[in-house]
Amino acid sequence: MKSLDTLTFDPRFARLGNAFSAVVQPSAVEQAKMVICSREALALLDLPAHTAADPQLLALASGAWHWPQVEPRAMVYSGHQFGGYTPRLGDGRGLLLAEVLNAAGEHWDVHLKGAGMTPFSRTGDGRAVLRSSIREFLASEYLHRLGIPTTRALCVTDSSTMVWREQRETAAMLIRLAPSHIRFGHFEYFYYNKQYTELEQLHAHVLNDLYPECLTADEPLAALLEAVVKRTAETIALWQAYGFCHGVMNTDNMSILGLTFDFGPYAFLDDFKQNYICNHSDRQGRYAYNQQVAMGYWNLTAFAETLTRYVSIERLQGILDGYAALQQQAYLKAMRARLGLVGQQDTDAVLIEKLLLQMDQSGVDYTLFFRNLGEQPVEQALATLRADFINQAAFSEWSAEFVARCANDTRSQAQRRTEMHKVNPLYMLRNYLIQLAIDEAEDGNYEPLHKLHEVLRNPFTEQVGCETYAERPPQWGKHLAISCSS
Repeated sequence: MKSLDTLTFDPRFARLGNAFSAVVQPSAVEQAKMVICSREALALLDLPAHTAADPQLLALASGAWHWPQVEPRAMVYSGHQFGGYTPRLGDGRGLLLAEVLNAAGEHWDVHLKGAGMTPFSRTGDGRAVLRSSIREFLASEYLHRLGIPTTRALCVTDSSTMVWREQRETAAMLIRLAPSHIRFGHFEYFYYNKQYTELEQLHAHVLNDLYPECLTADEPLAALLEAVVKRTAETIALWQAYGFCHGVMNTDNMSILGLTFDFGPYAFLDDFKQNYICNHSDRQGRYAYNQQVAMGYWNLTAFAETLTRYVSIERLQGILDGYAALQQQAYLKAMRARLGLVGQQDTDAVLIEKLLLQMDQSGVDYTLFFRNLGEQPVEQALATLRADFINQAAFSEWSAEFVARCANDTRSQAQRRTEMHKVNPLYMLRNYLIQLAIDEAEDGNYEPLHKLHEVLRNPFTEQVGCETYAERPPQWGKHLAISCSS
């Protein structure tokens, strides 16, 4: 294992130069204190768990210290935000502190959010607040546990420095880890500014360092688009399968690696609602739950536009045309597993859609339905779940179809239960649980946050004394609207 002073750095993005990022020193906050730290994320950097208590990590995570051998940098990019193009965005409050190469040969960006103003802050103060930092920490670490591609969160710090949002709040910082922080918006920035030399530098970096397998293709950039389409389709398929709503699917929030990226007003579905909007700023429902698949395609089209100087439009369009099938294939795979279905049948998609329609009309808890479906033999489980559905006749009709579909399942109930429980979490990251932890943390009590994080580290395994974390939310806690403000 290593220490913070002995890490190995490989500044691949920083080598691209000042056209891609600006050197910025972080601005420290006052009276910083460690709120929470992920030991699994520490391990990604080859750091032992006890590093969480290292004063040097606190200094790093509060802007008071950074590695002297590397320069912190704020990236520049642009992006389509709610469908409109913003020509210059960039890291307005975040800094790429370092690019670490671990013993396994993996590269990890160490990115500090809330580090103060940068040349790209526009009218912002460059700070983050405790509530948004906690939300990102919990979401990224929980999605990882579900097997959904995501950035990771190392730690959160709080301070006595005050900032103004809707009210006075304390400034906080979060260290985020990712193999790369390159977004679709990086490509858009250089393409729309006609900086083709820099755009080609970006192509070379992404191909050489992130997608080397594409270099041997007849058209490496076409192969790159194929790879990005596939990763994006598969990630969004898992969002849909697990009821995750991102809330702000702007192109500057879309990772070139297909990671779940930039957590703002996200939510996991409580009661199933197809058109659920988790972002109260999204008045038109552009990024509603049932629009995410389409928005993934829209964003990929925006990315493909930046490749039109180098790849024919016909080939780009042909690659984009494969998105829907890739997404559906990954989605059905995940949903078959969640429903405990063995093998594949052509009618599975219709069977799933019929169920979701009934769940939507009845407000069925999306997480607990799948968990409880595996608890008992199929017909007994359906009889138990039937009470949650308003249209009993329709659910009975669906149940008969489902029983018939399961006729080829030769597993024992114990085996079926085990396999279903491996993919159906008992503990869901619900917004009301996050809010309760935030309320306590803002009063200086971090224990509820630590407990929630600890429970969610093993979301598929029943844990003694944790029954309240598996309950349906109270009415006040359902479908909370979260803003982008952080």
